[in-house]
Amino acid sequence: MSLHFYKYQGTGNDFIMIDNRSLSFKKTNTDLINKLCDRRFGIGADGLILLEPSELADFKMIYFNADGNEGSMCGNGGRCIVAFAKQLNIIKNETTFDAVDGLHYATIKEGIVSLKMINVKSIENSNSHSFLNTGSPHHISFSENIDKINVKELGAEIRYGAPYFNEGTNVNFAEKISDNSFKVRTYERGVEDETLACGTGVTAVAIAAHNTRLTNNNSINIKVLGGDLEVSFDKENDTYKNVFLKGPAMFVFEGYISI
Repeated sequence: MSLHFYKYQGTGNDFIMIDNRSLSFKKTNTDLINKLCDRRFGIGADGLILLEPSELADFKMIYFNADGNEGSMCGNGGRCIVAFAKQLNIIKNETTFDAVDGLHYATIKEGIVSLKMINVKSIENSNSHSFLNTGSPHHISFSENIDKINVKELGAEIRYGAPYFNEGTNVNFAEKISDNSFKVRTYERGVEDETLACGTGVTAVAIAAHNTRLTNNNSINIKVLGGDLEVSFDKENDTYKNVFLKGPAMFVFEGYISI
C-alpha cells in the first residue's frame, strides 16, 4: 500500500502533511508515524499532520510528534496546514480550523500565514525561568550567548526534571537583541532534540518577555535557526488576547511512500 503525502516547512520546522478527509489513515499506528518521520528510514519530519473534516470549521488538524504520539498544539504546524488547505482548494485567503486546543482563525497571503493562538492568562515567573502554556507547555530561560548553549543536553535535563517529569515540557532559551527583537532556540518534547523553530515556543517567549518587562512592545520579532517569525498580542488586565503568530509556510514536495 502506498501513502500520498506532502511536505511543508515553516522556518525550518518541517511536517509531513496527509489529506485524511477520507479518514483512512490509522491514527493508532504509532510505529508507522514514527517511521515516516524518521530522517534516515522514512520521509523525515519534526511531526506528522492529518487534515480531516470538521463539523465546527473548515477542517480539523490532528498533530503527531515525531515519536508517533499525538501531540499538543503546534504553531508552525498550524500555519503549514493553512497553506496545505489552500493548496487543496479547501480555503482561499482565510480560514477557521479545529485543533486540539480549540478553534483557530488564520489568514494567508503570498506564503505568509498569520495564525491566531489561544489566549494566555496563567504565567509562572521565577528568578530562573518562566512557564506558560500557549497550546503547548513551555519553559523559558532568558540569558546571553545562547549560541553557545548545548540545547539538546540542557533541554533534555530540564524537560525530564522537576517539576515536569514524565509529562515533560518544551524548553526555550531566549536572548534579547533589541527592545522588540529576541533570538530563540528550542528543545521540543516528542522530537527530543533541538528544532529549527517552534511556533508555540516563540509565542511563549514573546509573552514571557512582555510579562517580565523585558520589552514593552506588543509586536515582537523572533529570530530562530530557521528564519524569522513575528508575534503580536493585546494585553487586557491579566490576559494576553488576540495573540498572532506570523511567518512563512512553504510547500517543499509531495510523493508516495510504501507503508
